[in-house]
Amino acid sequence: MNYQTFQPHPDLQALVNCYWSLEVRAEKDPQKQRIVPDGCIEMAFILGDDIKRYTSESEFIIQPRAMVLGQTIAPFYIEPTGYVNTFAIRFYPYGFANFVNIPIKNLVNKETPLEVLFGEKDAISLEKKMIEASDSKERIGIIERFLLDKMNEKTTIDIIVKSTIEALLLTNGSASIGAILKGDLSKRRQLERNFLKQIGVSPKQLGKVIRLQTALKMLLNKETENLTNIAYESEYFDQAHFIKDFKAFTGINPKKFLSNESMALSALFYK
Repeated sequence: MNYQTFQPHPDLQALVNCYWSLEVRAEKDPQKQRIVPDGCIEMAFILGDDIKRYTSESEFIIQPRAMVLGQTIAPFYIEPTGYVNTFAIRFYPYGFANFVNIPIKNLVNKETPLEVLFGEKDAISLEKKMIEASDSKERIGIIERFLLDKMNEKTTIDIIVKSTIEALLLTNGSASIGAILKGDLSKRRQLERNFLKQIGVSPKQLGKVIRLQTALKMLLNKETENLTNIAYESEYFDQAHFIKDFKAFTGINPKKFLSNESMALSALFYK
């Protein structure tokens, strides 16, 4: 696998985490890959062969070749049909809401074709340019011009939403909503409502995903193999709580994570 990441233009750094590209040669017997939630929304362009996204054990759809993958709160499987060549934009949790006028909750747990979000004319034009670009550097220039043009100045992320996300990121997802709101629970309903609209999931769900990321990175970087230590460092209540959340978001026990072939792609992204 050839996986690379690239930093965004300074004018987009507050909204875009990074750009990434992935190339994988075609294999005779491709393995299903389990994708686990990462708390981000991604816009992706499939430049190689089609990719299957499984909707059940045996049923699948073909992913749109230009799409936005919304927040996910459960793992899912994908499988390449041949040569993989993908270029994508990874937005911060509150980033993508600045470019569209629809509630972000409408994008959760699914792929949405770009034409649904930006109109057929603009979507087709952008996809054509991305396909015809010669390399990642050219694609970055194309997508940045598109995003800067589409940035919706009228869409201002709610201050409470942004400060909540910053607090969750700062505490690796362990901060309670009550503590973040400093006991002012009158703001909780407003926060929950705005979170669904602008982020797509609840503050609690996002916090769980962020905390899982901390544990995953510790596992992948082999900082420790002791699950109790990982649970403690990631600020879970105990090892049982950590294992329960880990299985809920990845579908697999943490001890089996590193040796499981279906986790190779997710491991690459997280590492």
